[in-house]
Amino acid sequence: MLTLSIPKPCMSITEQIYDTLLTDLISLKIPPGTRIAVDALVRRFAVSQTPIRAALIKLEAEGLVVRTRNVGYSAAPMPTRKQFEEIYEMRLLLEPPSAAQAASKMAPQQIKELRQLADEMAALHEDNPRLTYSKFAVLDAELHACITASTDNQLLIDTMRKLSAHMHLFRLHFHSTVTSGAIEEHDALVSAIEKRDSERAHETMYFHIISSRDRMAPFFELLE
Repeated sequence: MLTLSIPKPCMSITEQIYDTLLTDLISLKIPPGTRIAVDALVRRFAVSQTPIRAALIKLEAEGLVVRTRNVGYSAAPMPTRKQFEEIYEMRLLLEPPSAAQAASKMAPQQIKELRQLADEMAALHEDNPRLTYSKFAVLDAELHACITASTDNQLLIDTMRKLSAHMHLFRLHFHSTVTSGAIEEHDALVSAIEKRDSERAHETMYFHIISSRDRMAPFFELLE
């Protein structure tokens, strides 16, 4: 039967399955490359294949699972060193200018939503560290996507989405040190956008990405 550490009665079955699998993938309970059998998930969650496949399709779109013809789904491999470096290189090129644009053109309601995301990340509790960590990864991706979306540049939005940079990299190390620094950096970033300070928003986003890279890099090397 489907069991979650935190009851979520307002969520659909698909969303609950997605949350559970996301937690398993990011915490490496499902190791990279492991085959994910739909029939086994049907038995685990006691549901039909429909919500299972819907959850897997969403995870595939986020780069956390891959689908192979005549094989099915499996957990995505860890990024290679080259991919790790390229992801951060692209982020440094694209996200600081996006933050600067957000500070000058983001609508008040969007800024409010951005602050809510940052506050929700800061308020996450530690009752279930694995669930908390995966939830943080989701909110982190949403915060960065919100900033990119405010540019209204569809090519940029699509490029950042295809990177699958955020939740993918969170699998490198399951530890609170990855989130604690990011909370302070997000707060500074959102504050700059709230103040319509484009220069400061650019600087804080650049610092945040460099800091994220430096936090993740040692754990990446442990995998080699």
